[in-house]
Amino acid sequence: MLKIKTFVCNMLQENCYVVSDETCECVIIDCGAYYEEERRAIVDYIHGNGLQPMHLLCTHGHLDHNFGNNTIYEAFALAPEVHQGDEKMMSHLERQAESFYGMQLNYEMPPVGKILSEEQPVTFGLHTWKVIETPGHSRGSVCFYDADERVLFAGDTLFRRSIGRTDLMDGSMLQIIQSLRMLAQLPDETTVYCGHGPMTTIGDELRMNPYMDR
Repeated sequence: MLKIKTFVCNMLQENCYVVSDETCECVIIDCGAYYEEERRAIVDYIHGNGLQPMHLLCTHGHLDHNFGNNTIYEAFALAPEVHQGDEKMMSHLERQAESFYGMQLNYEMPPVGKILSEEQPVTFGLHTWKVIETPGHSRGSVCFYDADERVLFAGDTLFRRSIGRTDLMDGSMLQIIQSLRMLAQLPDETTVYCGHGPMTTIGDELRMNPYMDR
């Protein structure tokens, strides 16, 4: 059974998830830890629970979801894994820092490791996750779906009663609506862990989210 720990990170209140199972293998999703105490809390949680990180997964290439990649790389030798559509964006996170936050990063980001695709599931412990390509918030946005436990990690594609912005680099309202229609086919009881804000379910979003429609 999945154990999901949420860390709310950085100035945009981004959700980073550390997900483990009874084997003590784990994955880290969207390490947006910017402040030192956030970085330390994630590393301490992993060490304190005797976890073995297997993947650093990125739902997309925006900086608020990747501020802490260097910490995970240094602590656990894991390079970020991202869809090819956002690979170029991930190689220029320093430019995002300057353009969107008016800051300069005083540390180097690790290079992209594995390229994510729907053809290659993510495996760790006793679990196998489907990678669902969901462009719209960015060209390379993806979600991670555990069909056995009906859990979806949606990044910034789907929020509770809302969706991610489409007016940023490589965003598209048409594409995100198409992606949402694909997610709407998942079981209603699927729990959705979002990139910002509280969790929700597919069923609740079908009833309450004006952007969701089967």
